[in-house]
Amino acid sequence: MPERYHIPAVSTQARFQRVGKHGYVDWREDCARCSNCVKKQCTFDVHRLETAHDRDPETSVTPQFDCRACLSCVQGCTKGLLSLSLNPEYLALGDEHWRPEVIATTWDQAESGRIPVSGAGYRGPFAGPGFDAMWTDMSEIVRPTRDGIHGREYISTSVDIGPKPMRLTLTAKGEVVREAHLIEIPIPVMLSAAPCRPSTGSGSPLRAAAGPPRAESRGGGAGETVARAMRGAASALGTLCLARVGDFAGATAEEMRFVVPTLEGRDLDIHPELLRQVRMIEIAARDALPLARRATAVNPGLLVSARVAAGPAARDEVMALHEGGINVIHLCADWRGREVGGERPRYLKDTLREVHGDLVEAGIRDEVTLIASGGIALAEHMAKAIICGADLVAVDIALRVAVGCRVCSGRAPCAVELQAEDVPYATQRMINLMGAWHSQLIEVLGAMGIREVRRLRGEVGRAIFLEEIEREAFGDLIRG
Repeated sequence: MPERYHIPAVSTQARFQRVGKHGYVDWREDCARCSNCVKKQCTFDVHRLETAHDRDPETSVTPQFDCRACLSCVQGCTKGLLSLSLNPEYLALGDEHWRPEVIATTWDQAESGRIPVSGAGYRGPFAGPGFDAMWTDMSEIVRPTRDGIHGREYISTSVDIGPKPMRLTLTAKGEVVREAHLIEIPIPVMLSAAPCRPSTGSGSPLRAAAGPPRAESRGGGAGETVARAMRGAASALGTLCLARVGDFAGATAEEMRFVVPTLEGRDLDIHPELLRQVRMIEIAARDALPLARRATAVNPGLLVSARVAAGPAARDEVMALHEGGINVIHLCADWRGREVGGERPRYLKDTLREVHGDLVEAGIRDEVTLIASGGIALAEHMAKAIICGADLVAVDIALRVAVGCRVCSGRAPCAVELQAEDVPYATQRMINLMGAWHSQLIEVLGAMGIREVRRLRGEVGRAIFLEEIEREAFGDLIRG
């Protein structure tokens, strides 16, 4: 049995001011100063721990980051002075996709590296847009030995990047001709130093997909600290990191093995030496085919990926790139996980199912590697994207959230100053987040009775889609 892949987590306390979901109102003017105050008897010791970091202990409204909302202090106060409320600063985090609970969950995972557990259970809506309109099927009866991260059986999360040969080619001496260039990574996630900016087959690069929250600090800059941390995290995890040319200045030779530079036409002329230092590049330009030929002429063993906007024309572009010899496709949705372009943009899951289905129908699915990115905010999004047809995903904004980003989208000055964080701290927070995601993926695979993530690709029978069950249940009413 191969050695079990494990991501070591190191508890890394947040250095930024975290935003709590709850706050309690304390009307202190009528307080009896009871010796057995209910705040001292808090089951989770939240009041003592949180008050130690309270900037203004005299205020009557105190946010509580770790409050479990058990209401024991509210109900136990003999004078009825305490009341619990939602923190308005918490509700202002993020947007409709990067919701406050997503950001808070990411902070927790980046701190502990563990699967988030809530004793109160899930109290949110039953369904929503995008991946929230999809549920994984956990109906498989599993043995205790295959119980996710607690089981004794090995569950592989390794994936291959590159075309798999459909048949063996032999020389006259009977030796196998190895034409394919494969890169195996132990987790179906690539790190991305910046949200992708896809280009379409016609027109200029689409900027609709490039409107995420600012990554730089107030002083500007491309976020050198975050980029260096991602390189370090990719090296520690054994995966790859997508980065622009300016984001890996000063990278060591060892780190360059895990860097995938995103290049345009002029970059090939300015930085030809890069092609010999890396194993894979990604072309973010409309004329990907001629640029790929130029790159492989310099380094024949180079794996080339092409970036394609996840939009109405994605299926045709993927087929054209495959016919031209590019077999690694990076489908980029916008930073909220929606299509780029189109009158009624669909979500990434729908584009993936369409492209994957076309490749299967054409009999070339194993010849193409699909990388999906855009709006991948939670571990469940990774698993669901693979079910919809992706081989692996690229994560960008979630890594910044791990370091402290609030996804403010430029509404206010950055409250975290990502650029001011030190690299080891940011690196460990990213490693912890990926460790928690890896554990959750294993839990999903174990509950489905699947022993390797490669088998999960395109297994739509392992999922339930809201639109399909609504059509089955109410189709006659809709047609009527």
